[in-house]
Amino acid sequence: MPQPVLTTIDDLTPYAEELATLRHHIHSCPELAFEEHATSDRVAKMLQEWGYSLTRGIGQTGLVAQLRVGDGTKSLGLRADMDALPIHEDTGLAYASSKPGIMHACGHDGHTTMLLGAAKHLAATRRFSGTLNLIFQPAEERGFDSGAKAMVEDGLFEQFPCDMVFAMHNHPGIEQGRFLTRHGPFMAAGDRVFIKIVGRGGHAARPHLAADPLVAASAIVMALQTVVSRNIDPNDSAVVTVGRLRSGDALNVIPAEAEIGISVRSFDTEVRALLKGRICKLVTDTASAYGTAAEIRYVEGYPVVNNAVEAADLAADVAAELVGVDQVTREFPPMMGSEDFAYMLQVCPGALVRIGNGPSDRGRGLHSPRYDFNDSNLVTGSAFWCRLTERFLVQ
Repeated sequence: MPQPVLTTIDDLTPYAEELATLRHHIHSCPELAFEEHATSDRVAKMLQEWGYSLTRGIGQTGLVAQLRVGDGTKSLGLRADMDALPIHEDTGLAYASSKPGIMHACGHDGHTTMLLGAAKHLAATRRFSGTLNLIFQPAEERGFDSGAKAMVEDGLFEQFPCDMVFAMHNHPGIEQGRFLTRHGPFMAAGDRVFIKIVGRGGHAARPHLAADPLVAASAIVMALQTVVSRNIDPNDSAVVTVGRLRSGDALNVIPAEAEIGISVRSFDTEVRALLKGRICKLVTDTASAYGTAAEIRYVEGYPVVNNAVEAADLAADVAAELVGVDQVTREFPPMMGSEDFAYMLQVCPGALVRIGNGPSDRGRGLHSPRYDFNDSNLVTGSAFWCRLTERFLVQ
């Protein structure tokens, strides 16, 4: 029996200049969460020209492009995110953002372009049998009530059933083109906590007549440092980071309120619940001990990215065929960052894959004003999506 013809990097190399031009255009015209109208329009126009059937408005600005080939019964989902971040770009690139205060600082311009490159090649070659669903998702960067959640709640997998779903994200600091994945938990759940400490303001010279919320907030910040170290099993992983502490303006005034903002990361459902319980009680009790009151808004964000074993193995096998075994890390350590693709993995088995973006100093990492996606990955990533499709939807 003849071996199936599978896509190689050389097959996509002729697309390199076209893909770079497309990526640069998307980079120069960034759009924030749920505002990706022009990006969605451009993506839709290209996919229609290549023969895909389109469904728009899933998760507001999200869209799904479908291509059926042959009589295969299996279906595959491939997802790319489209949104940018509220960051002012400082790269000096010729194709830098044309919108002050908004930039593609996480590489979603590259993720979208890689999937479009695969879409064009797969439509031309059609070396698979089954149903291919290309999911172009908005609002990954929102942090809560995000694009993946919105698409799932809009019936994404009811309208477009998938046997497996995959996503890819670039990874600065790892050599360009190296693929990373792992079995099970890969990226952490991410929660946000917004706290207001309400006291009684007064004159700085008469502190005994006030109830100082800034002192209470300072005590809470210090006490929060014990939540992980004294409550979580050292064999588990968790992070509680205070990223915001704001209060007062004048030096001779004791303010009436103080604000605290916290980022909470975890990999285990029980650990996540324990963190929430301990943080809320510690904040409430400490505030009370200082004669103030705490108002807590605890926003549960993205779940854990949990890769299915079979899906992670398939992705690693395909990557090894494409770039060589030595360029694939099958059990990359879990990461404390969060990714809303986790919502899709709660409904459909699949895996997140990361691809090295090349060397990066601390000033050029993800969410940095000096970050840029590595154009060399456009061909590699597109070829990966093509070969994964051909391997999963085998003729």
